[in-house]
Amino acid sequence: MNNQPIIISASPHVHSSRTSKKLMYDVVIALIPAFLVSLYVFGISALIVTSIAVISCLVFEFLIQKYLLKTEITISDGSALITGILLAFNLPSNLPIWMIIVGSLVAIAVAKSSFGGLGFNIFNPALVGRVFLLISFPVQMTMWPTAVENNTAIADAVTGATPLEIIKEGLMYGETMTELTSKIPSNIDLFLGITGGSLGEMSAIALILGGLFLIIRKVITWHIPTIMLITIAIITGIFWLVNPEKNANPLIHILSGGVLLGAFFMATDLVTSPMTKKGMVIFAIGIGVITVVIRKFGAYPEGVSFAILIMNAFVPLINTYFKPRRFGSKIKSKIV
Repeated sequence: MNNQPIIISASPHVHSSRTSKKLMYDVVIALIPAFLVSLYVFGISALIVTSIAVISCLVFEFLIQKYLLKTEITISDGSALITGILLAFNLPSNLPIWMIIVGSLVAIAVAKSSFGGLGFNIFNPALVGRVFLLISFPVQMTMWPTAVENNTAIADAVTGATPLEIIKEGLMYGETMTELTSKIPSNIDLFLGITGGSLGEMSAIALILGGLFLIIRKVITWHIPTIMLITIAIITGIFWLVNPEKNANPLIHILSGGVLLGAFFMATDLVTSPMTKKGMVIFAIGIGVITVVIRKFGAYPEGVSFAILIMNAFVPLINTYFKPRRFGSKIKSKIV
């Protein structure tokens, strides 16, 4: 008999010649279109925020692995790089540098390394960092630079509300969607990304292109992003049909905020999402429902980050309930 030891490793488990490192760098490639749009809209600020987040995540992971955990240094596997990019994509382009560093520390040290590193973390590290900053520094995290007419780099002093904030505040003070139409960007601007908001969540076309690239490359499957978007569209569509003057149409909900960024790049994280297709469907529906509930009835105009983290907590339960049949197990059949 072959006495070679059985190697037990953490997720993600991919049955192919492709390594986790290759998958990670495919994700990096898929994020390039959204990064280019952020550079076009926010200029050098976008580069600074992304660079600080990436460098901070890499440095913190190196220091923790070398001096605290005393384990193999794995900063070249791409996971810390992606965490830094996704964290930056969830931040305003005018956020102070020290806050970006704090968010990176929380993402790497608390959300990732404290669980044992890649494959063991329960929650998406970038989202943990983002939510920590949002709760700790709500003013700075909700001061959004906006694009000027020539769509080039903007000054930090030029700030404004996101489309979702405009809608939520306007409806709260009795305005109708008809009255708010002139205050929010057009669907074309939302689609292209010429709006205010977090660094990498604005351009729908860039995020869709990146998401399709990941699906074609089989880094992710279509189940989570598709079901999540359909769920949000159906629920917000019902509200809109019931009262279109007090509810935004589904297209605004899909194109605004972090829905597309979350659907393609964060909810699909191989470590913190379910393993089975049935589990993915339940997971995606849960994210869609919670997102709409927070947007409609919560204090925050956006709910994607919270929704994904909440459903991350249910992933072990979902995986347990929707276990695939073990290879070689017997199937009970009825005798006709």
